[in-house]
Amino acid sequence: MRTPTDRGPISTTVNAAETGRGTTRPTRRTLLKVAGAATLASAASVSVAHATPSAIRRDFDVIIVGAGLAGVTAARELRKKGKRVLLLEARDRIGGRTWTDTWRGSQIERGGTWVDQLQPHIWRELVRYRIPIVADSGVERAILPTLTGFQEYDPVEAYTRQNELFTPFFDGSRDHFPRPYEPFAREDLVKPLDRFSLRDRLDQLDYAPEDEIRLTSTTSLYGGSSTRGAFTHLSQWWALSGWNFDGFHGVNTYRPKDGTIALLKAILKDAAPTLRLNSPVKSVVQSNGRVQVTTRSGEQFSAPEVIMAVPVNVWRTIQFSPPLPKAHKAASTAGIGVPHEKKLWLELRRPADTFVAEAPEGYPICIMGRLNEGDHAVAFSVKDTFDVNQRRQVDNAVRQIIPDAQLLNYTATDWHADEFALGVGAFRQPFQLTRLHRQIQQPHGKVKFAGADIADGWSGYMDGAIESGLRIAGSPTLTGPLPAAVRNSLGAPPVDRRAYRPLRGL
Repeated sequence: MRTPTDRGPISTTVNAAETGRGTTRPTRRTLLKVAGAATLASAASVSVAHATPSAIRRDFDVIIVGAGLAGVTAARELRKKGKRVLLLEARDRIGGRTWTDTWRGSQIERGGTWVDQLQPHIWRELVRYRIPIVADSGVERAILPTLTGFQEYDPVEAYTRQNELFTPFFDGSRDHFPRPYEPFAREDLVKPLDRFSLRDRLDQLDYAPEDEIRLTSTTSLYGGSSTRGAFTHLSQWWALSGWNFDGFHGVNTYRPKDGTIALLKAILKDAAPTLRLNSPVKSVVQSNGRVQVTTRSGEQFSAPEVIMAVPVNVWRTIQFSPPLPKAHKAASTAGIGVPHEKKLWLELRRPADTFVAEAPEGYPICIMGRLNEGDHAVAFSVKDTFDVNQRRQVDNAVRQIIPDAQLLNYTATDWHADEFALGVGAFRQPFQLTRLHRQIQQPHGKVKFAGADIADGWSGYMDGAIESGLRIAGSPTLTGPLPAAVRNSLGAPPVDRRAYRPLRGL
């Protein structure tokens, strides 16, 4: 697996104190094993990941593969029902595509970051565990592309125009998705629409070139390219946001103060399953009413039921017997997670203010910004030829958008190259909703499936992961907003969504 890269003006390694690995090239951080092992060890009936093979049992009521938000949520719900649960995780940390880390003395999120009251499953979990919430401060300026180069705007002015451009893009969404958490409530309308890519929708509306150029940073980021992403997916997100621009454009204005790991650890402690880290699964074999799971190291475990809470793209790397159904194979082969996505954290000497900059489709970086004074800037890329291991390429990519930018250092996570993700930010392609979504939610014998990729609501977001984990464990899911008293119980500070441009909040 390719790992996050850290690049500075002199050294190409992070310092030893940050990694605990001397001056060698950093690999996946042992965030949970180092920082959270004490929590796991103290939780009742938890077998920590580094227990010897003979120290844990081999048979369980349920085996869950994948300790991301879907997996830990399902584990908690099943443990509440008295099930003996084994949680197998390929990495040396929990979280999956959600990953809180530390870089150059600051907390960063390599995957996942933001939450919102419009996303009821994750917000309810934050309320349950009293996880402190903070709001990003917003930005002083918006940098947007024009036909003659990039131009600075007042954020309210810029996003007022974005509102005028994007609202027609989603015309009809209230009819297509009248109940946003039920994507097939109007299947008669959604089915003919599902053939459209985001590029098809742009072509259909025939925006003037000076207007379209301001939209493709969004349509390319979410689709992996505008031609790859399905219009129905973005249209459903618009519906989930309240069928209006302020909701859609301003969703994910908050984040857990101590990182998403705080929520993951709280759920895991509550669940207290048997946890095995560093245990990638090689095969899943069904026979005589039981399922045998074998790890790459040769360890074998069995249960009457297995839940695969790993990304859809990863299914194809595991040997299933009997083989996966046709729909599951098709989804995993074609891919659902956005391909070639990289998330970068940038230490910039210049600019030093708060800003969001967007670039049209085809640029190495499609969006970047600093949302709080003194923070590192964050950036996203979906360009396949952009090599985040090359300092010169990263430096040039930043200066293509902000010519006088001065990059001191950066760290990057290439989720496409991560063998346990193979992409990130679930975003369906045309026809995948109507032809595959319901089928790949179905069990394969004694093997069930969960994850943000196959959620009915906020598919591709942390909220969707929790929704899916609840559903697969037989617990009720939400189909609308939380009561105001619950939404407001965390004391989240007010934000002005008119002036706020969120970055990707998966």
